[in-house]
Amino acid sequence: MINVSQVKIGDKICLGIRVELPDSPPLVLVVAEKGFVMCGFLNIEAAERLDVAAAMVSGVKTFEDVLNAEVKAATTKAKRAGVQPGMRGEEALKRML
Repeated sequence: MINVSQVKIGDKICLGIRVELPDSPPLVLVVAEKGFVMCGFLNIEAAERLDVAAAMVSGVKTFEDVLNAEVKAATTKAKRAGVQPGMRGEEALKRML
């Protein structure tokens, strides 16, 4: 099952995508205007090679988890936007709006 929902960040709306996978936790992603925060299923090195603004969080199952989780890694482009490891996913998304 694929769930696509609006995720509110302040007065802005992001796109939340959650994919149920067999025998594993879900794939969860929240997309802002200029980048996204992704779960550990997605590859931060690939995002770096593609020169996109992306941050990675881990241990998440819901959109709320993504917002509250600590950023573990960020691409160079995300860092230029002010995203840093250690900040919460919600703060990272605000910097990519």
